[in-house]
Amino acid sequence: IPGTKINLDCTGLFCPEPVFRTKVAVEKMQTGDVLTVLADDPAAEDDISKWVSRSGHELVKMKKNGSVIEFTIKKVK
Repeated sequence: IPGTKINLDCTGLFCPEPVFRTKVAVEKMQTGDVLTVLADDPAAEDDISKWVSRSGHELVKMKKNGSVIEFTIKKVK
């Protein structure tokens, strides 16, 4: 069912784990699915944002809540 929402908690993990786990999760998703990733590694902000744009998916939003960054990623292809 496209449009499924999936959550991935990468808090407590450090580079390259958050971006690697995000990549693996997106590869298993269907086009149109949405992934929410939580990460508290400061490098994740750049790493995940850049990976999403390089891979052709859509970073719907990114917000910070204290030290935790929440990414909402839509699988485009």
